[in-house]
Amino acid sequence: MNTHAASSANHLEAIKAIQKKLVGKKISYKEIYAIMEEISQKRLSEVLTTYFVASSFKEGFSPEELYHLTKAMVETGTKLKFEGIVADKHSTGGVSGTRTTMIVVPIIAAAGFKIPKTSSRAITTPAGTADVMELLANVDFTPAEAERIVNKVGGCIIWNGKLGLAPADDIIIRVEEPLMFESFDKIIVSIMAKKIAVSTNHLILDIPVGKTMKIRHFTDAEKIAEKFKMIGEKFGMRVIVDINEMLEPAGRGVGPYLEARDVLYVLEQKKERPLQLEAKALRLAGKLLTICFEDAKINKNGEDEAKRILTDGSALKKFREIVAIQGGRSDLSLENLKTKAIHKEVFSPVKGKIKAINNYNLNTIAKILGAPHDKYAGIYLLKKLDERLQKNEALLQLHSTDKYKIKEAEITMENIPIYEFE
Repeated sequence: MNTHAASSANHLEAIKAIQKKLVGKKISYKEIYAIMEEISQKRLSEVLTTYFVASSFKEGFSPEELYHLTKAMVETGTKLKFEGIVADKHSTGGVSGTRTTMIVVPIIAAAGFKIPKTSSRAITTPAGTADVMELLANVDFTPAEAERIVNKVGGCIIWNGKLGLAPADDIIIRVEEPLMFESFDKIIVSIMAKKIAVSTNHLILDIPVGKTMKIRHFTDAEKIAEKFKMIGEKFGMRVIVDINEMLEPAGRGVGPYLEARDVLYVLEQKKERPLQLEAKALRLAGKLLTICFEDAKINKNGEDEAKRILTDGSALKKFREIVAIQGGRSDLSLENLKTKAIHKEVFSPVKGKIKAINNYNLNTIAKILGAPHDKYAGIYLLKKLDERLQKNEALLQLHSTDKYKIKEAEITMENIPIYEFE
């Protein structure tokens, strides 16, 4: 069969497979591979890709289909090859202002393990890890450059975009973006395909649960965790899960610049650092180090070691090495991280206590301010859950390089408030 005929046959097979999935039938590895190949080669129209995405929203995928989908995504893209223990951390996301990755990566790399962290840009939040890191260094690298960086300094924090890992996934994400919605099964496949493609064999998975998070119920989180472990097992990956309740951002900053500042507050161990962000990053790094130490036959306690690496300055030193090799400044500090935004404080309308923070509304307001495209835009929370406050006390700061967007955000907050008081 000539190349054109083979391509046409593959295209027809992909369309038939999408039709099957739409009516609730299971599809085989051959059919799933045909769909992934057509999407990754940009031969499937956006409409047909959307139908495929929609077909999985209601019924999801069987365990076998999930495995096949992950395998096909990996096989139709680029792979990064690393030897030995290769660690990684991922969050199912949806939480503003919780930039643990940029603290976990230097801790793991400073402990002597490889951690090739590839991250996405914002999908449903005002900043993805790649958006925040891009403020400090280049995040756009080829596979060969990524391998060189990790082999030299132990870790990287880069964008998936140029790497060609699971390319079908990036196209599917673009289709999902206007819907502001991802199916649970799709999140699992998306994460695992990219981890397998970079040789990950030890993974900590952060699954935040909360009424304004992507995953709202612990029962859903547990089902998702089991699916992650099942796929991990099939690919020889050790997966541990941290299911945690999140009622508010762990940091105080929301938006690339403000989140980068929070990360540096923690790495530099400043007195005013967000302790909730530090505690979460240490917990994740500690659990990940524990399984890496076990399999490397190193007799060390993961949580103790994570804390030591952070408090003695090793994590900060390693983070600066990663930033420098990615084209940023080797002396990066809070001192030289300057904003280009103007900011305005918003004051409490009542005397009382903060009862709840609405994550959806927080995301919406931060986006109105210009995040993530305006890297300096966002919200800095001066007050968080359970804190008492006086009437007219400062609640938060609105940051933007555009004063009209600050005005728009103020007006919008009257209708979609971030805080609930008691």
